[in-house]
Amino acid sequence: MDSLLKLNLGCGQNLFPEHINVDKFGSPDVCHDLESFPWPWHNDSVGIIIMNHCLEHLGAIASVYFLIFQEIYRICAPDAKIYIGVPHPRHDDFINDPTHVRIVTPNSLRLFSKKLNLKWKLNKCANSPLGLFLDVDFELIEYTYTPDPEWQNRLVKKECSESEFHQAVRKYNNVVKEIRMVLRVVK
Repeated sequence: MDSLLKLNLGCGQNLFPEHINVDKFGSPDVCHDLESFPWPWHNDSVGIIIMNHCLEHLGAIASVYFLIFQEIYRICAPDAKIYIGVPHPRHDDFINDPTHVRIVTPNSLRLFSKKLNLKWKLNKCANSPLGLFLDVDFELIEYTYTPDPEWQNRLVKKECSESEFHQAVRKYNNVVKEIRMVLRVVK
């Protein structure tokens, strides 16, 4: 994996050393619109992709969003890792930015898993089997929710339990600030 590329896609002003920083604006290492295909990397040439507060800006049209995942799959080597950070869709950070066009959640990323797609098919579930439809395969191996500072403070002070926090996540806005997820490429 040492010889594989490390990409920081949609980097904005956050350039990472030892990565190829990519954005369509500013002064990245590579200036490229991630909604233009094909991407300028070879098949199986990438070992790590970082998409920090990037993916929610891409793919307002579902077919473009799907092409993004097909390109990620094409350029990634087996077992490559994709690190994704997005604002929680019910946080003001997501809601107030008109450039946010796509909600990204752990469950939406699970739709790209062939293993889960086959399980859902067997159980006659209605989940969209995007992994099978698009011939891509990603395993969600980790995800974490970052509480909004107010809720983090409540948790630290034991003003609410973990259970109450999770109930609030389902009921209210501005409970979770950010979701961090890691995908593994299955080839």
